[in-house]
Amino acid sequence: MPATEPKKKIIITLDGWSSTGKSTLARQLAKELNYVYIDSGAMYRAITLYFLRNHVDWTKHSAVEKALKNITLEFTSNHKSGHTDICLNGENVEFVIRDLVIAEKVSEVAAVKEVRTFAVAQQQAMGKNKGIVMDGRDIGTTVFPQAELKIFMTADESVRVHRRFKELYQKNPNITLEEVKNNLEMRDYIDSHREVSPLRQAEDAIVLDNSHLTMKQQLEIAQKWVKERM
Repeated sequence: MPATEPKKKIIITLDGWSSTGKSTLARQLAKELNYVYIDSGAMYRAITLYFLRNHVDWTKHSAVEKALKNITLEFTSNHKSGHTDICLNGENVEFVIRDLVIAEKVSEVAAVKEVRTFAVAQQQAMGKNKGIVMDGRDIGTTVFPQAELKIFMTADESVRVHRRFKELYQKNPNITLEEVKNNLEMRDYIDSHREVSPLRQAEDAIVLDNSHLTMKQQLEIAQKWVKERM
């Protein structure tokens, strides 16, 4: 059962590299604290899906601005999974956006200034009343620099590759470890070298290396940090 909601609500951010388990830990914390979990990465993936479906050229500012006006994103509770799913213009696209085709393009789309401005504005509105856990690449540095608890997640590359491979293999048995490794390295480079809001550790963030931690262990560590911030 979720713990009793604390009287003092805070904002918890989890940033870090791909496949470090940010979403898993964020969901766990949100459940324990009875907070709202917001998957910022899903927002960028959904935008990428819209761009691909509608053949939007994201290298052209005018095309991006026009497309963004036709995009509505919202999160809805999935009672079967117990998670929060993202909807794109009323369509639940939670499963579709996890495909490797989206993963190969999402970092490029997320690097576009207009896209980040669009997403960040929505994310900040969602955290207006605090009591949220949000994960992504620039949540603690750009979206909520005032967050009470910032966690920066990392893990050995080989560990991250195998985690990602295991996740994708269930959907596509033909995928190879080399494909996953190349995709991960590409995303790491784009995320950390983009001009707008690059991935970096906030000065006041706590590093959580979960290369050799179980989900239970990392949750216990994070809960300790939450109590300290309360």
